[in-house]
Amino acid sequence: MNNDTRSPKHHGNKQKTRASLVVTENIELMKFLIVRLPQKNRNNIKSLLTNKQVFVDGKPVKQFNHPLVPGQEVEIRWNRVPEEKKYRGINIIYEDHDIVVIDKHAGMLSIAIDNQKAQTAYNMLSTHVKSQGSGNKIFVVHRLDRETSGLMMFAKSENVQHILQSNWNDIISERTYIAIVEGTPEKPEGNITSYLRESKALIVYSSQRPQDGHKAVTHYQVMKSGRDYSMLKVNLDTGRKNQVRVHMQDIGHPVIGDKKYGSKTNPIGRLGLHAWVLAFRHPVNNEPLRFKTQIPGKFRRLF
Repeated sequence: MNNDTRSPKHHGNKQKTRASLVVTENIELMKFLIVRLPQKNRNNIKSLLTNKQVFVDGKPVKQFNHPLVPGQEVEIRWNRVPEEKKYRGINIIYEDHDIVVIDKHAGMLSIAIDNQKAQTAYNMLSTHVKSQGSGNKIFVVHRLDRETSGLMMFAKSENVQHILQSNWNDIISERTYIAIVEGTPEKPEGNITSYLRESKALIVYSSQRPQDGHKAVTHYQVMKSGRDYSMLKVNLDTGRKNQVRVHMQDIGHPVIGDKKYGSKTNPIGRLGLHAWVLAFRHPVNNEPLRFKTQIPGKFRRLF
């Protein structure tokens, strides 16, 4: 059995709310769970599946015979949670007393720009939390570009917002994007470091001179490549505005649909950038949390 697997343990009187199990062989989900959860009987496991408390690579799975392959992650969430809430443009995938995590659709603004009256993720979440209590509020922690889809986190109090923003680099353990770029990078994986600054025209420029901006560090790995495009897994050490887009332009392989930063093609009618994985330590109770969304179908169909 894999030693990296977290099994449910008691810490004092507090039980872990989730367990993460790594798949090491080809096996059906029910058989896997019976072996890896010896403290649970078959009916317990069926209940977990029925109540959508079992996730495979971040997606809830109810089918007992769902096939697993080595390397996949199976997560059991011991506390039953409400059905994922879907709004037009966002899905609420996690919510507790302190934070909300959403999957934002491409084309949806994170927050309002200037005096725009367009619907935003922030507005929707404000309405959502006020429906739970008239005094409830939502607070911005970070942003995604309008045409970028994927995972975002919001705070539900000013104090939690401050904790997250003041300790962002310590709290966030993983921010992974999927980027579809033009062509194929010469190196299958690499690191990009530069200094970024934004002009008055809202264009971010990249420089190798420290005095020219804020340091930005990006790591990429080619996952798939075709004749015209490549799918990259991109990890960020820093979270600068337009960082992925500018750094892909730096290596000569701009993100598709990104005319602003050098792209000449737009085969899917949107920006080819998706915030795929967000992992962090909970700002209040320190519990490790990790969320992973589905790679957009438009991305996969290119390959």
